[in-house]
Amino acid sequence: MKPAYQEEILTDVDVLEAVETTDLMDLVVFNDDVNTFDHVIETLIRVCKHTPEQAEQCTLLIHYKGKCAVKNGTFDFLKPLREAICEAGIDARIL
Repeated sequence: MKPAYQEEILTDVDVLEAVETTDLMDLVVFNDDVNTFDHVIETLIRVCKHTPEQAEQCTLLIHYKGKCAVKNGTFDFLKPLREAICEAGIDARIL
C-alpha cells in the first residue's frame, strides 16, 4: 500500500564558487623615433621569446598605434622582461 500523500522536503544548499584572483598585468612597449624596426623585432624575439612573425606584428602595432602589449603576466614575471627591453633602449612599462 502506498501512502495517501507524499511529503516533499526541500533543503538549502550553499554553493561555493572557486574564484581565482590573479593580478595579471601587461608589458606595454611604446613607439619612439629612435629604434629601428629590426632592433625592436630582435629584442622582442630575444626577451619575450616571440616568434619572428609575432614580433613583427607587435612592432607594426607599436609603430602605427603608438604602443602594444607584448606580454602579460604577474608583475614579478614581467619585471625582468621590462628591464631587459629598457636596457635595449626601448620604452616599456608594466601596466
